[in-house]
Amino acid sequence: MENKLGEKEIRLILIGGRWAGKSSSGNTILGEERFECGRTRTIQSEVRHGDVEGRKLIVVDAPGWNSSHSLTEIPERDKQTFKLNTSKCPPGPNVFLLVIPIDCAFTAEQKRIVEEHMKLLEKRVWKYTMVLFTCGDFLRKRTIEQHIESEGDALKWLIERCSNRYHVFNNNERYNTTQVTQLLEKIEEMVWHNNGSYYEVEEQIFNIIKEKQREVAERAEKRRRRAEEQRHDMKILIQEEKKTIPKLQMILLGSRSAGKTLVENTILGIKEQEDGRRTTQSVARHGFVGKTEITLVDTPGWWKGFPVSDTPEAIKEEVMRSMFLCPPGPHVFLLVIDADSSFNAKHLDAVTTHMELLGQEVWRRTVVVFTRGDWLGTNTIEQYIEAEGEAMQSLVEQCGNRYHVIDNKNADECTQITELLEKITWTVAGNGWSHFSPDEKIFLTIEEKRRRVEEGARLRQSQVKAKRKSLRGAKDELRELRIVMLGQKTSGKSETGNNLLRKEVFSTCENKHCQVEDGEVAGRRITVIDSPGWYEKSSLCTEEMDKEIVRGLSVSPLGVHVVLLVVPLDLTFREAQQVALEEHMNLFDASVWKHTMVLFTFGDKLADKSVEEHIEREHRALRWLVDKCKNKYHVVNNMKRTDMNQVTELFEKIEEMVAGNSGRLFCPDMNDIHLRIEEKFRRRQLKHVLKQQLEEEYRRRELEMMTGFREKLLELQADIRGSVTSTKSKSLFGDMAKLKAKGVGQKKKDGKEKEEIIGEKINQEIEKLDKDIMRATDRLRSSKDFLFEDFKGDNPAPSIAQSSLERRISTSHFENVLQWLSTLQISTNVENQLTLNFSQTSGYGSVLPQDDVVFDTEADIPQ
Repeated sequence: MENKLGEKEIRLILIGGRWAGKSSSGNTILGEERFECGRTRTIQSEVRHGDVEGRKLIVVDAPGWNSSHSLTEIPERDKQTFKLNTSKCPPGPNVFLLVIPIDCAFTAEQKRIVEEHMKLLEKRVWKYTMVLFTCGDFLRKRTIEQHIESEGDALKWLIERCSNRYHVFNNNERYNTTQVTQLLEKIEEMVWHNNGSYYEVEEQIFNIIKEKQREVAERAEKRRRRAEEQRHDMKILIQEEKKTIPKLQMILLGSRSAGKTLVENTILGIKEQEDGRRTTQSVARHGFVGKTEITLVDTPGWWKGFPVSDTPEAIKEEVMRSMFLCPPGPHVFLLVIDADSSFNAKHLDAVTTHMELLGQEVWRRTVVVFTRGDWLGTNTIEQYIEAEGEAMQSLVEQCGNRYHVIDNKNADECTQITELLEKITWTVAGNGWSHFSPDEKIFLTIEEKRRRVEEGARLRQSQVKAKRKSLRGAKDELRELRIVMLGQKTSGKSETGNNLLRKEVFSTCENKHCQVEDGEVAGRRITVIDSPGWYEKSSLCTEEMDKEIVRGLSVSPLGVHVVLLVVPLDLTFREAQQVALEEHMNLFDASVWKHTMVLFTFGDKLADKSVEEHIEREHRALRWLVDKCKNKYHVVNNMKRTDMNQVTELFEKIEEMVAGNSGRLFCPDMNDIHLRIEEKFRRRQLKHVLKQQLEEEYRRRELEMMTGFREKLLELQADIRGSVTSTKSKSLFGDMAKLKAKGVGQKKKDGKEKEEIIGEKINQEIEKLDKDIMRATDRLRSSKDFLFEDFKGDNPAPSIAQSSLERRISTSHFENVLQWLSTLQISTNVENQLTLNFSQTSGYGSVLPQDDVVFDTEADIPQ
């Protein structure tokens, strides 16, 4: 730990989330204001040297990570910068001080983000890491140990990961040097335990990153020059045509939280702060920039990374309706992208599918506007474009290399808006000074659908009111309510559970186990059972997952009053969601639907629309679900926790439903449910086995055909060379004989040349077939191996809830079915289609398309 002069030296790096107090802690350690802090953001690594209590200190203040973004959501430059922090204090840091503020909860989500970032430095980084808690004044009379224990498993995991190394700072007490002395002593003790070692920077990784950054810088410079050339050409065009635009009409498009409203406020010079509310409808606003009249239409954002097929119909309609809010049409579309986030192929697909709701011509009039340019630091926007990779580069190219960046921190800087309007003017000039003409048929279609939706919504509302009125007199206020919540992942179950119980008890990150919590709410004893969510793709669900999902019902032996099916309003509900939901609801008996209610989350997305309008506007799958629940549904807005009415109204609806069920609760037989789960996964395996057997047969036929064709070609080749008789040649292919006859009929001087050409072509085909046959043989071999593994007995384990006799019967039945499948005859019919031949007594046969095999595994299965 000594430097070359024999002096004590400590090299430390401050890391953590934004606004955690890293810069302030660096100043506390150095005993003076060396790092800018407060409202100033650290956007690049900064190094300071100092002498503290006889020690030479090198302190590196690293840029904080975005605590709301996972590693996949942060830009490539931030990942590279984080890795390069270690090179700022050569030969390497003695300690990483991981700064965690006490005044903020350290949740499972925060744990995941910390863990992901630390993985960038590899597992060995933990050996050199110590947790530095800031905001120590928030402890008041508690000890830091009490805080750690009370925070929960996530924080305890972090402390254990750092081998119980931690310290507390109160940065409001800079004069208290004792806290610094104790920290340095703990660091020295850690260094001693590490035998004086430090975190070494791997030279290879360092060089790779530097080389990538050099290549990015070169490409960025080329892009900048090209943009300057375009700018120069457009200036000349505008000067020659001597035209101006007295009125500009623009539409803002982009994903949620990209900063569309901020761009609108910046362009129009509006000083009001964003209120955090989401834009739910397309709205036109007007203003002037200089002498130019501006019309800006702000649109609802889509979920970043989700294609248009996942977006609710209401959002899609609002995006399309935006074109008609600035007649006769917009001049330009401003596509807003957050420069403080990553941009990959999924994001590109989301942007593309949503933009093309407006038509293919939209790209010629689109300018990409990057927000949060203040987080770029010393990097240029071109470097961000090039560093993010092909998806981002493809988007910018699709927009004709038209882009602009806005510095949110300096929104008052008028130069950036002047430059943006210049680029917009050039875009309009490049399109002949005309506006975009939307298709009137789109508007008529939207209006016609709106009328149908409103009519259907009124009918549904009247039905619900009539039913509630009939039950209102029969219902009693229950002193206890037991509620189980089911739904797809990320539907908002846990957040809703917290809302219902009026306290934070359920973790809002992904939960893998059932959790039961209770409390007194609105004069009732409320028990909420939160279950793990299921995947949209059933293939990702396992038997263990399904058993855990249904386990919540077993913790309430007397039964539950209601099953809440949680469905988010901000994502579409289509066939895929319906299939996944039905698959899990079928684990229960049919009576479950009498006790089931749809609970819509993200109620803020409705804006001034009713939930009935949403139901009628969405895909028919959602209407199927609501009808299946006999019009029992409710909406919650978890953003409005103070609104107690939405909670009490839900309880009243549950009480009405219980009255309609004559007071009966849902109390399923768990043994029966487990049997259904096992049967579900047996059916899945049966289908998989049969598909593999069919695939094997298909590949065998393919190999036979190629081998046979190769033999025919060899015979033809031999015939051409005079190796066989002409009669043998005629038996090969009908058309081949004509080909030979034509060749023989030529003059001698041409015949030999044509025979050589044909022979060469046949040689090429034989060589190609040889390769294809080798590949087909490998595929057939692998297909057989895979099938053999299936038949070896990779069967779902029987449930412990079954009796030994049931297990024997079940296992024996499954083995019989597998044996039966292995005996099925696969042949072809007169149309050369693959067919399955079942027993003669069943009277059942199946024709199977060779490209996409779909079949019913329930037919004629032995009992």
